[in-house]
Amino acid sequence: MAFLSGLSAFPITPTNRDGRVDSVALRRLIARLGIAQVDSIGLLGSTGTYIYLSREQRRRALSETLDQTAGQMPVVVGVGALRTDEAVGLAQDAKALGAAAGLLAAASYTPLTDDEVFEHFSTVARESGLPIVVYDNPGTTHFHFSPPLVSRLAKVAGIVAIKNPTDKSDAIKNHLTAQRRTLPEGFSIGYSGDWNAAEAMIAGADTWYSVLAGILPEVCMTIVTAAQQGDAAEARRINAALVPIWSLFKEFSSLRVVYALAELLDICADPPRPILPLPPAAKRQIAAALKGLPSDASR
Repeated sequence: MAFLSGLSAFPITPTNRDGRVDSVALRRLIARLGIAQVDSIGLLGSTGTYIYLSREQRRRALSETLDQTAGQMPVVVGVGALRTDEAVGLAQDAKALGAAAGLLAAASYTPLTDDEVFEHFSTVARESGLPIVVYDNPGTTHFHFSPPLVSRLAKVAGIVAIKNPTDKSDAIKNHLTAQRRTLPEGFSIGYSGDWNAAEAMIAGADTWYSVLAGILPEVCMTIVTAAQQGDAAEARRINAALVPIWSLFKEFSSLRVVYALAELLDICADPPRPILPLPPAAKRQIAAALKGLPSDASR
């Protein structure tokens, strides 16, 4: 789908200690993404801590976001849940409110088989009528989508894209080439894993699903623009300036670092419990990395 291309920015979902969405802080984040003109918003992904929110609060977050964007950019929203019926309901809510697509992970407590995941995704797509993006996030779900399973899912009506993880940057081009050979024309192939995303976009991926773009969208847009224009050297040059941030992502997790950035930018503070804020020493490292970014990156 055409809107599943370029930079998809994944913001956090600010909440209070009771899990109620902080609409003012969320709207500030979404406004930043609008100013940067990201290609889409990835609401309620793992960075958006969807799994910590009730159905009511997910609806609230999506409604506030859609109102803030006023149709200026598509919103892809996480609809993952442990039970299939819950995921269907969340996807139906998203469609009714006006989301462009749903992002669905293989969330589970009991490890799932390929057939169970296939039925789960097929049911959500069929019963909700919402376009579905396959969210392959083995670091969180401990389930990896095998090439045969991805190929099966890509043939299901309403499943339109995949958000792949990245591991080694030098393996992305071969992975992308292999998926292009087996998936239908027009099926959007994107990648997360911010520190490898520049190479994914240079290799020709459709979409960068970005954690950092949810808080610092401008610098991520410059990487995407350079890659799309065929200027690999410029994309790599800008990406090199972000290495201190990528190192912090790997050390402390991208979620914790982004919450620290949000605090530094006076947007919001603490992540949902039981996740704790980073200690002062780590926050000082993040503040130093922020000051070292290109001048237009920390606005």
